[in-house]
Amino acid sequence: MPATVIETNQTPFETVEVDPVDLDIIENALRSARHEMDAVLFRTAMSPGIREQHDEFPLVANRDGKMVVGQFGAFIHTFLQHYEGEIEEGDIFLTNDPYSCDGAVSHTPDWLVLMPIYKEGRVIGWAAMFGHMTDSGGRVPGSMPTDAQQIFEEGIIIPPLKLYTKGVLQQDILNLILHNCRMAQWNGSDLNSLIAGCKLAAERVTELSTRFGDDAYYSALNELLDRTKRAIRELIVANIPEKKQYFEDWVCDDGMGMGPYRIACSMWREGEIMIMDFADTDPQSAAAINFYCNEEMMKMYCGVFMIYLADPQILFNDGFYDLMEFRIPKGSLLAPQKPAALSGRTHALARMCDVLNGLFGQGNPDYLCAAGFSASPHFFFSGHNEHGEWFQQYQIGFGGIAGKPSGDGADGHAMWPDFTNVPNEFVEAMYPLRIEIYEAIADTGGAGLHRGGNGVHTGYRFLREGQVSIHDDRWLTHPWGVKGGTPGARSSKLLERADGSSEVLPAKCDRVKVQPGDILHFRTWGGGGWGDPFERPAEKVLYDVEGGLVTPAGARRYGIVIVEADGAFSVDAPASEKLRDEMRAARGNELPLFDKGGAISELIARCEEDTGLAPPAPPVFPSWVQKDQAAQ
Repeated sequence: MPATVIETNQTPFETVEVDPVDLDIIENALRSARHEMDAVLFRTAMSPGIREQHDEFPLVANRDGKMVVGQFGAFIHTFLQHYEGEIEEGDIFLTNDPYSCDGAVSHTPDWLVLMPIYKEGRVIGWAAMFGHMTDSGGRVPGSMPTDAQQIFEEGIIIPPLKLYTKGVLQQDILNLILHNCRMAQWNGSDLNSLIAGCKLAAERVTELSTRFGDDAYYSALNELLDRTKRAIRELIVANIPEKKQYFEDWVCDDGMGMGPYRIACSMWREGEIMIMDFADTDPQSAAAINFYCNEEMMKMYCGVFMIYLADPQILFNDGFYDLMEFRIPKGSLLAPQKPAALSGRTHALARMCDVLNGLFGQGNPDYLCAAGFSASPHFFFSGHNEHGEWFQQYQIGFGGIAGKPSGDGADGHAMWPDFTNVPNEFVEAMYPLRIEIYEAIADTGGAGLHRGGNGVHTGYRFLREGQVSIHDDRWLTHPWGVKGGTPGARSSKLLERADGSSEVLPAKCDRVKVQPGDILHFRTWGGGGWGDPFERPAEKVLYDVEGGLVTPAGARRYGIVIVEADGAFSVDAPASEKLRDEMRAARGNELPLFDKGGAISELIARCEEDTGLAPPAPPVFPSWVQKDQAAQ
């Protein structure tokens, strides 16, 4: 039963014609308000993950809960469909339960605040914001246990509830929530910051509605939604073929020794409707890598993908969602059944971005990018400092971005475009460690006409006893190259002990004990290359060698011979021409559309030789899930 919205003013809004100049002003004012929400949060939150790294997502929606500006949609509309209760002026809602909101937030560390915006007794809009909390309880610091088998092991689960009722804070509820978190002070501050961001959005929406009139504001938002829908409709008809396109990629393992897990999708168009069918995706995992995939969130990914390739000035919003249909089988990795664990969902979420690249690019070569949004590496370090106080580090790492039609991939960047790195000086001031190495790893980006971005090598030297958790992927599979580009290098983790011993660590592990003097070498994956490497201009290869991004030996992947004399590099043009001719002849003229570095069976067969880690065992899926899928 949907929520009941209490309005003391029952006067219906009227649809009126909005002057184009007024519409432009309202659009840009809302864009500005969305960035103001960010600014409030960054200046008032305590946790580095939000304040420095920007792991948060705001939005402003119309009265029906459809996002008009923001980064993620789907929250409010889904909430209104599932919340059983009354919504009144002054109410502010909180939840972190994926199973209570159809995956609008997809694991418990993400805390979502929602607020109706009232004006003169009527709801004129909504504001929402969620941020990733450093900790929400559970089995391990950081609340993302790799060996969890149920969501109940991953920290406190907050159903959609009123944190504020008619403007009054429910202090007992807040106390109960924070009592279950290791970093209660940070969580409380970050939560207040999310609320402050939503309140600022409410002020800006009220100002706009007062300036232009309630009916004009209401009509302007509908027009902004309709305008985006018209643009996406044209992009779908022009770029999505009626013939089915198929693509699959793999999450390397589940952190419990099993894998890989296939994510497979077919895409086609029927009329003006784009359809994506994940029927061949593997069943849900017994571990925590399941991704409760909210369908509207996935529509958002597709919309953003098309908008940024076609025209980044198109306002991204929820207006086009009925032009897309997603078919995700229940009990699959992307639609797990409660109480499946979800905290490691980042790997499948990231892999979905690569799958979209593979799908869109098959139908339209102008859309084809290599793989590079391949994971969101997480690093956790916790323990007690010299004063006996608890410390807890949560940090997102950076990998190589994919080569693309427009140019090279970025070296060392986050999966999420708006994320930033936490300055090393800040990390060293906050936590008992030193960052002794922080550099792009030469040659880890796939070779191509447009080079894949390099991964990053971070060397963490621990100064206190503690424990470490690692979450990463692409250690077994490669970020693939396209149109003749070669794959990017895989990730690796090596722990060098102070006693001289060393240990290759899995990409997903918890409770790794470290001692003062130990150093963790945290190496991330590179992006795949785009296009024929032998077509890359020699001066570009030389430039990369001079910058330390490609080694002289790595330059030979492009058929370029680099010589060094008196500390200066140069291209041996005759030798390079000869080498390219030889390499072209050995390769042949037909370039593969995708280069994944070998079939998945080949990668598994040589896993230990390549990575120093045992290959994952085939996944064991719950019998009831397999029967359920067969019935469907």
